[in-house]
Amino acid sequence: MKFQFSKSLDGFSSSAVRDILKLTQGKSIISFAGGLPAEELFPLDAVSEAFQRVMAQGKSALQYGLTEGYIPLRQSIANWMGEKGIQVSIDQMLLTTGSQQAIDLLTRIYIDPGDVILVEEPTYLAAIQVFQSRGAKIVSVSGDKDGLDPDDLKAKINEHHPKMIYVIPTFSNPTGKVWSLERRQSVLNICREAEVLILEDDPYGEIKFGDTETYPSIFALSGQAEGSCVVYTSTFSKTVAPALRTGWVVGDPELIRNMSRMKQAADLHSSTLDQQTLHQLMEHFDLNQHIRTIRAHYEERMRLMADLLTERNWPGVTWIEPKGGMFFWVELPEGIRAEELLPKAVEQGVAFVPGYPFYAGNAKHNTMRLNYTHSDRESLIEGMNRLDRAIQSVLPVR
Repeated sequence: MKFQFSKSLDGFSSSAVRDILKLTQGKSIISFAGGLPAEELFPLDAVSEAFQRVMAQGKSALQYGLTEGYIPLRQSIANWMGEKGIQVSIDQMLLTTGSQQAIDLLTRIYIDPGDVILVEEPTYLAAIQVFQSRGAKIVSVSGDKDGLDPDDLKAKINEHHPKMIYVIPTFSNPTGKVWSLERRQSVLNICREAEVLILEDDPYGEIKFGDTETYPSIFALSGQAEGSCVVYTSTFSKTVAPALRTGWVVGDPELIRNMSRMKQAADLHSSTLDQQTLHQLMEHFDLNQHIRTIRAHYEERMRLMADLLTERNWPGVTWIEPKGGMFFWVELPEGIRAEELLPKAVEQGVAFVPGYPFYAGNAKHNTMRLNYTHSDRESLIEGMNRLDRAIQSVLPVR
């Protein structure tokens, strides 16, 4: 049969991260590629006990649920967010199959083919995939270590009249940067005045290193969900476990209602078994202490990778030490293409993600993303030794 696929697949590529993960399966390869949390830090016993409490409630635990999500979990999340300065009610919240679905649902209800979405340069590649699938025109806004450039944002808004801007202001994927408070407020003010919707993606905000700095969400700065130009989404994938596939999105009730309608067409509702388990976990487990534990472990691993990068002293190679999150963003000398370096690295037994898929346009091919959270100390050291051999093979002879 000759299949007649939708035009939505035109120009739509598979995920570079997923392709690399498939490439490394079944091989003795140390992977710095995926944004994977450390399995040994998963709260296995606590999740198991939470699941048993759910099953003890009887057969009703296996029934269909509300599209908007399990009410007790929504209330637990609302309470937890309230402790962090984000005030929402359960009617302003939708539970999703990971925060990835929140990006997809909002795009489906808000974006028509040809509409413009502004993004950071670079930005989360799976969000680019979603926007491409809707036929959106994606335009990058320049920035620096403190966040988006307000002047360039204004210029792009005036030139392109976007419907939405997508940002990861706290420990972004892929660069790991964190915006200053001034930049957060500036972007909020500019978009509020121009009536441009802000989609704030915050999967990494809890993975913060050090106790001195705080990073209020743009959503919190906007004051309240009702009438806000900010939609905020987060997930349990980085703090509890990715397999539970539970995220949440909060925003103006009208937006949430329409996202719920679209979700009904997509999957009726996300797994209520997972949601009930997470609710039991939040009620009977010290999630904040668990987060403090993973922060400590991830900071130790980040500092080890930073030391290993410094020791290598590769000429012309630069990076910024992250203040949280899961990634180093590394720039290689001009002329070295990371996608050509990758096969050499895999031959040495190590993998990373080339940086070019994270760009909506004008990709920098001399960039790569390194994950440090999934590898233990021994693997980090050996992996960097393997990466060193690959990089030395392409660097100019000194």
